[in-house]
Amino acid sequence: MMGPDQDWQCPGCTLEVSHVDGLLDYFEHHDMSYVAVARAPIDQIEAGRLKMGWRFKWVSSYKSDFDYDFHVSFRPEELANHRATYNFREFDPKDSQDLSGDSIFYKAKDGQVFHTYSTFGRGGEQFLGIYGFFDLLPKGREENGPTHSLPDWASFKTKHIHNCKH
Repeated sequence: MMGPDQDWQCPGCTLEVSHVDGLLDYFEHHDMSYVAVARAPIDQIEAGRLKMGWRFKWVSSYKSDFDYDFHVSFRPEELANHRATYNFREFDPKDSQDLSGDSIFYKAKDGQVFHTYSTFGRGGEQFLGIYGFFDLLPKGREENGPTHSLPDWASFKTKHIHNCKH
């Protein structure tokens, strides 16, 4: 969602987590927690979270292997070799040090934690309720830009949000 020394978080991740704050009370009622993870140091994360007015937990995996273990961040050697694993397949990460991913964990009564589900890239669309609205519009999602994906239209709004004063 945000790497070290980035001045702002990923537009797609921003769109996804913007759906969450209104759901937190419902999550709690169903014994569910929501936590976002980013490689940025916690002070950078807190600045972004406060600027956006988000209430959900957002933690730092800075200087840990968490994001690498879940194949959503890529080590310098993977970038240099143009070979990494993402979405359960090899690909060329090009200049992307981080990509999106969603994981579900279950904590049993005895304290054991189980990783029960993960999805990456477009698989995360199920967490983006806004798509249900856009898919009904005559113009649809308007993914007509250079990448034919979410950053083509979400980046504009993120830039707007980034510049607004809260």
